[in-house]
Amino acid sequence: MLSFPLNRLSVGLALAGLSGLADAAGFALIEQNASGLGNAYAGAAAVAEDASTVYFNPAGMTLLPDRQFVVAGHLIKPKTEFSGTVTPAAIGGGQGGDAGDLAFVPNAYFAFRVTPQMHLGIGLNSPFGLKTEYDPGWIGRYQAITSELKTVNINPSVAYKVSDTLAIGAGLNLQRVDAELTNLTGVGLAKVQGDDYGWGFNVGALWQLAPNTRLGLAYRSAIDYKLDGDVRFSGMPALNGDITAKVTTPDSASLSVFHQLNAKWDVLADITWTGWSKFDKLAIYRTSGALLSYTPENWQDILRYSLGATWHVSDKLSLRGGIAYDEAPVSDRYRTPRIPDGARTWVAVGGQYRLSRQGALDVGYAHLFVNDPGLDAAAPATLITPANTLKGDYQSQVDILSVQYTHSF
Repeated sequence: MLSFPLNRLSVGLALAGLSGLADAAGFALIEQNASGLGNAYAGAAAVAEDASTVYFNPAGMTLLPDRQFVVAGHLIKPKTEFSGTVTPAAIGGGQGGDAGDLAFVPNAYFAFRVTPQMHLGIGLNSPFGLKTEYDPGWIGRYQAITSELKTVNINPSVAYKVSDTLAIGAGLNLQRVDAELTNLTGVGLAKVQGDDYGWGFNVGALWQLAPNTRLGLAYRSAIDYKLDGDVRFSGMPALNGDITAKVTTPDSASLSVFHQLNAKWDVLADITWTGWSKFDKLAIYRTSGALLSYTPENWQDILRYSLGATWHVSDKLSLRGGIAYDEAPVSDRYRTPRIPDGARTWVAVGGQYRLSRQGALDVGYAHLFVNDPGLDAAAPATLITPANTLKGDYQSQVDILSVQYTHSF
């Protein structure tokens, strides 16, 4: 928690899932294609249906045509409404309204065959994202008003078919992050901005266990950031200055199964582990070396479970369905109004219509039922900000609509 001027001055905390509730728990965006959304991303590391496998498991490129291009877009609308109290009550204010904000998340992929055994690919996507915005006069304005984060990730990849039953793949992730946070202080609105570049990697393997069964294993590495930026105060420019904060995004590992029951039906399953315990604290410094804030995070590693099925209605049409459950990485004790994150249950539907031998259109929709997250967030007094504690609950849900076009040539 911030010990001087900006309560919860957490550029790192901004790395927190779209509105903290966009999709996968914490701050990971799982919406990396529309073809997987209808299955709630069950079996994502084993399906290898299109070039978006660059993100989910690069080894899957060995199952693709000679050349394939994928472009997708996702409309994500979280609903995040707080109901509770602030201490001291003299702070006053409203409940903040709906802090969730409609967002558009795009991604694109290209994969091509170099030799009969080797494929190359590249992905352009946004693995993390955040936008929460409360009413300026709400009761938690001294802890958070606006939190926004944008990321861009470039993911060149390679896959190699070792044998008729085994393929391996690897990719490099080159990523940029931009963050902005605001909240009220005793000297007006405080705004924090920061950005950085980081890099990591992803690897995967795909086994053909039987003619109708595939097993996929994928791993994405953690990425270290040193966010550099500044803090600005609308009412006291003398407090303005440069800041820096080290943040590590979590690694993850997925085990997926794809099984073709018959010519009409496929079933899919997945379990994904995410190492959120790496996000155990956030220390923010002025560039002079003085500690500006220290926040214990104490997040926990979590699992995501998903099941899905695809019905191939005809040569042109396939329909999909899926369910999933995401555990929450943070307890009420450490949850903040910038990250009103809770466990969520997915219900998803979708389908694909093959326009021609080369082109296909995918559409997916998911509704996320979020367990009502509790909040008990205390901020200590500073020279310019009163001590205050927010207690209450959130009513939250998320709707996701995705569209994708795939072209093979």
